Formats: sequence, structure tokens, C-alpha cells
Amino acid sequence: MSSEPSQNGDEKPQKPLHELLSSTLVDLYVGEENHHYPLHEKLLCYHSPYFASIFYNKDNKTSRTKEYGLPEIEDQTFALFVGWLYARAIRGPEEERDIGPLLDLYFLASKLQIEALEADIVETVRAFYHNNETYPGLRRVQYVYANTDEDNMMREMMVGSVARYLTLADSIPEHWAKALKKNGQLSVDIIRSIQEWHLEARQVPDARDASVDRGRHTFKGPVGFSHVEEGSSMQEVKEEDEGDAEESHVNGNGVS
Repeated sequence: MSSEPSQNGDEKPQKPLHELLSSTLVDLYVGEENHHYPLHEKLLCYHSPYFASIFYNKDNKTSRTKEYGLPEIEDQTFALFVGWLYARAIRGPEEERDIGPLLDLYFLASKLQIEALEADIVETVRAFYHNNETYPGLRRVQYVYANTDEDNMMREMMVGSVARYLTLADSIPEHWAKALKKNGQLSVDIIRSIQEWHLEARQVPDARDASVDRGRHTFKGPVGFSHVEEGSSMQEVKEEDEGDAEESHVNGNGVS
């Protein structure tokens, strides 16, 4: 039987679905058009402390209301949540553009305080990039930073992936160089991610040693210390944004 995190950090056994399908339903109204979702109260409140605080009295756990509205949540995102709630499964992305809806679901899971769903989404997104031998693009990282705070699982996974990508690259793509110059927090997070690799000193080149090029030569030939890769970077950004225009606007804590 699988388990999920509890409030004190320990894992608790997951209750079987049939034990949570009580006869009591609550009515949720989602999106600008108030799409109606009748859901099992016990199941919803078992997974979400957010909903438990709304539908239950703190002292005796009795129900105090049967309706609640989430007008700011997209209907498509909430439908994905309902699918996870009853099946405890997430459909994996088939292509990169499918990552966007999963990120929106992740932000909803954070709002609803469902750590198990957050962890499932992070694992699904991580597996997609790993299995396809790709890395999160700049726009994805920007979108995550705009909608999350520090010490966040999705941030950590994406920044760790980007740290590897940039470390192994011969030069920094132009659009990444601009983003790193403008956003100090992202740069700091990348350095922290590299520190968490806990590399042995002998694995890291020492610029204090006598050296001819200090690592400035690659299989493409010599490169300058501040060399930035040019050329196809804008096309790369365009491909990342294809079919995902709603994520191109970044605000809040985002990477500008």
C-alpha cells in the first residue's frame, strides 16, 4: 500500500478509496463559468487540508458548509485534479507542450496543500525530461518561478536540471545568459544546486594551477571566458513557447 506525507513530515498509509467514498457530497464551482463538481467530502478533505479547513469545524470535524467556489482556477486544471483524486494517477506528457497543464495542476496542488499530488507531478515531469534526454526550457523555469516561492520541489528539480545542462554545455545560450544577468535568485539557486552535488575537489578544475587555457578549449576550438552562444537561441525559445502562449507573460517572482 502506498503512503503520503503527513503534517509532521512522516509518511502515513494511504486509505483505500472505498473507505473515503462517503455518502456526503460537497459542491464545488470552478472557473468563471462556475462549472459544477459534486465530490465526496471525506475523500476531498482527507487529501486536502485546505478543503478540510473549509468544510469541517476545527473542533469536532462536523461539516459546516456544502458549497465552495474557485473562480480563479481553470476548469481544465481542476478536471485533472479530480482525475488524480479518484484514480491517484497522472497521465504522463507525450510531448513538451503537455508540461504546461501539469505545472498548472502543480500550482493548484500547492494551493490545496496536497503534498502527495505535488510529489507525483514533480516525478512525472522529471521522468519526461530524463526519458527524452531533454532539459526544462527557460520559459518553463520562468513560469515556475513566477508561481512558486523558495524551497519548492518543482523549482529544485528544474533548477537542478538546468544546472547540469549549463555545466555540461560548451557555452551559455544567449537567452539563458540574459536571464541569469537579470535574475540574481536564479543564478544563486543554480550555484546552490551545483554545491549539492558534493563534488570531490579533484573533480573540479583549479584555476590556480598552472594552465594554458584554463578550460577555454572545446572540441569546437578556443572560446572566450565570457563567450555566449548565439544563433539559434531565439528559435529555441520560440519552440519552447509553441502552443503555450499563456505562459510567456511572467510576473511576480518570475525570471525576467
